[in-house]
Amino acid sequence: MNFNSFEEILDFAIEREKQAVVFYQKLVDRETFPGSKQMLAEFVEEEKKHQLMLEDFKKGQRSIVEYKYKWIPDIKRSDYIVDMQYEPGMDFTEILRLAMKREEKALRLYNVLATKTDDADCIKLFKLLAQEEAKHKQSFETLYDDHMAELGD
Repeated sequence: MNFNSFEEILDFAIEREKQAVVFYQKLVDRETFPGSKQMLAEFVEEEKKHQLMLEDFKKGQRSIVEYKYKWIPDIKRSDYIVDMQYEPGMDFTEILRLAMKREEKALRLYNVLATKTDDADCIKLFKLLAQEEAKHKQSFETLYDDHMAELGD
């Protein structure tokens, strides 16, 4: 990942959030189980918030709300899952695996982007977004564990 400007870094991050919104919205549109549909819809809204935060930052609105950072334990379930592509008809277990992996990559991305700039506000923004993605990853991993336990695995 090579960037020529601070703006390119932000544009890249914004595009990734847009892709996440589209991805989760596709899952919402195809999901039939109401509980899963609602959970995925919440992730659509979370990713939209991240996109808006980045767009506002790019426009010069650099006041990042006071944010309490807290350690998010890494369950590491996604470490043992291979990359996969979404395919219509995937079952819920596969969707959870795919979502875990996507959030793992988003977390890694924001940690890398924080090293690509020396702008203190931008570093703070990327660390905040990394923490948010870590929360998402943990949510999916926990949901996956619970789901697998229900299946007797």
